[in-house]
Formats: sequence, C-alpha cells, structure tokens
Amino acid sequence: MLKDNLKTLRKNKGLSQEELSVKLHVVRQTISKWESGLSVPDGEMLINISELFETPVSEILGENIEKKEKDDLKVISEKLEVINEQLSNYQKEKRKKKVQALIIIDISIILLFILLAILDSPYQTWDYSITEWAILGTFYQAFEWMFMRLAPIAVIILSTIILIKRNK
Repeated sequence: MLKDNLKTLRKNKGLSQEELSVKLHVVRQTISKWESGLSVPDGEMLINISELFETPVSEILGENIEKKEKDDLKVISEKLEVINEQLSNYQKEKRKKKVQALIIIDISIILLFILLAILDSPYQTWDYSITEWAILGTFYQAFEWMFMRLAPIAVIILSTIILIKRNK
C-alpha cells in the first residue's frame, strides 16, 4: 500500500521525514500523514516522489507492473480515487463515532441534571457536626451549585455541535 511503500522507500534512501519534506517542498506533518495513511499525495506530487526515489509510480502505489501501461495517468488517478474514497469513508465513520459520543455525553448531562433536581439537595438535612459529613456536604453542595449553572450551557453547546457535525 502507498503508506508502507513510501515509508520503505524513504528509509531505504536514508532520509528522515524532515529531509524528505524539504526535498518535496511540503511540511513534515504532510509526510507523516502520508505514511500514516491519513491522507494521500496528489498525482503531481506522486510523480515528484517517483522521480526523487527513481521508482515507478505503480510501485509506489503498491503494484509491481512488469510492462508499462500506456495510460499511466489514468491508472494513477483511478488508484488515487480508490484511496481517497477509503480515506473519506474512514473520516465519515470517525465523525459518526464522535457525534455518537457527543450525544451520549449530552444525554448523560441531562439525566444527571434531572437526578440532582429530583434529589432536591439532600445534604441540607445531614448532621454537620460530624466532620466527614460536613466535608462531603460541602463538596456535594459545591458540585450541585456549579453543575446546575453550567449544565444548561454545556447542553446547548453540545447540541449545537451535534447539529453542525451531523449536517456535514
């Protein structure tokens, strides 16, 4: 695959990611993303990489072709299209999982808010002459006070983020 071949070619040539990025006129993070499979180089960049490593583009893309095909650019574009589609599917799945996590957090905040409202500050009836109860009651009251003020804001912000991310 592209990411493995790129890393192998770079190491065989004795180059660091930084050195390769300088030769290709990109930032080091771009090389890292290519080698991690998080993004792919465009067709022109693939040709530059091919010239730098003196390796056919087909080998960089992961295929050892004995005879050279006439429509090299067409083959490259088809392979890049497949790689980009896989990357797109991965990113969509990742976004979907993030939205699901945000929904769970949002619902948890709402449920905790309801629970605290139902409990109606039970620490008010505790015996504060016992040190442990006094400390626990103070922390409970502080948590409840902060949570009841911040939870609605958090729910609004999370709900907005969920709506924005779902519509992308």
